[in-house]
Amino acid sequence: MRRQAALAAATLVALFGLAGCRPTDEAAPAQAAAPTHAPPGMVWIPGGEFWMGAPGPSEAARRRLQLKPEEPVCTGLAQGFPDAQPAHRVRVDGFWMDATEVTNEEFARFVRATGYRTVAERVPTTNEYPNALPEMLFAGSVCFRPPVAPVPLDNHFQWWSYVRGANWRQPDGEGSDLAGKEKFPVVHVAYEDAEAYAKWAGKRLPTEAEWEFASRGGLDRQPYAWGAELRPGGRWMANTYQGRFPLRDDGEDGFAGVAPVGRYPANAYGLHDLAGNVWEWVSDWYRPDYYDSLARTGQVTANPRGPADSFDPDEPGVAKRVHRGGSYLCSDQYCARYTMGTRGKGAPDTGTSHLGFRCVKDGPR
Repeated sequence: MRRQAALAAATLVALFGLAGCRPTDEAAPAQAAAPTHAPPGMVWIPGGEFWMGAPGPSEAARRRLQLKPEEPVCTGLAQGFPDAQPAHRVRVDGFWMDATEVTNEEFARFVRATGYRTVAERVPTTNEYPNALPEMLFAGSVCFRPPVAPVPLDNHFQWWSYVRGANWRQPDGEGSDLAGKEKFPVVHVAYEDAEAYAKWAGKRLPTEAEWEFASRGGLDRQPYAWGAELRPGGRWMANTYQGRFPLRDDGEDGFAGVAPVGRYPANAYGLHDLAGNVWEWVSDWYRPDYYDSLARTGQVTANPRGPADSFDPDEPGVAKRVHRGGSYLCSDQYCARYTMGTRGKGAPDTGTSHLGFRCVKDGPR
């Protein structure tokens, strides 16, 4: 959900009281050995070639729909993820990547050093959001709020709300704080906030191709960052959603809601939380036809940086950047984008309670 849509939804509440896959291969050989002297908190991603993109429809999901049509199933699992297809061959150079998502304590150091104020801490103006009621133009951000009863899964406004005072310091709105959450990923960061932090830290945001290559950890064309099974040996490998979405997260994986970084096993490159927990900004503009344009060249694309502009058929005229990795709200019922190769999208001015980022740094040339 983008901030402008959230403000529009909040206006409606004020007016009307509305409730608010191909066979598995080995990845191509790494391009370079790890340089010495790793930057603090970062790991070396050696680079190489891989198949980029999402798997096709899940036969298990199709069977479940046939056997239990009354139970929700993520449409991407049942039908495939069209904006993440076709798979295409990509090569990336080696780079450094943060081992975890940027945490609250790391972002706090940036704010103390620079005095930076995030988008969510600034009061929106009528010039920015001409369709919002004046009384709805207050500083805030978009928060997940579970409904009180089961709802159809075709309208996300039923569980997302624009909340006064919500920002990285107050993740649940006015009166909340970060006590005990220093190691949690920072959330409610808009794209420019993530970019500002990365520049201050001497880093940058990853491209979508870099993010996917790193997340796969050498396991080319596998559905998960850790391999072929969602729960190998019955073990939860990521912070996702268990229970009936969006009513109740049962927390079978150890956490109901956001988890501290690094609580789940790292992939083969030493990276944590590449599936679930919080979505992560990457630098590419979003277009659903971008993968097709690369695949049609028939060539291996070197270090792709995304399309020159954005187009989202769901909201024509609203530019979007790509999100990667899914979040703690993803399940096999709705938005199963903890699956490798899948994509999210969001307006650059919009942070949410399940969106953060991690940074990369160029290797030696």
